[in-house]
Amino acid sequence: MTLICKIVGKALATGYLTVEAEELLRHQLQMTKYGLEDFDAFITLQKEVMEGRVKQQALELLRSRRCSATA
Repeated sequence: MTLICKIVGKALATGYLTVEAEELLRHQLQMTKYGLEDFDAFITLQKEVMEGRVKQQALELLRSRRCSATA
């Protein structure tokens, strides 16, 4: 199993994508050659995020900062 698949698998299992995992995933996608298995895993993760089954820590942090700034 490749690193991309491991990152995606953990995010799907926990329902949460940490900032660190997102950065590592971005780096892997930009800097390495990856196969169809990795691509499919990434697409699955994107769908799960869009459908709300996986939360992104980065977006939660951004929202909390916006709320704090307006309060």
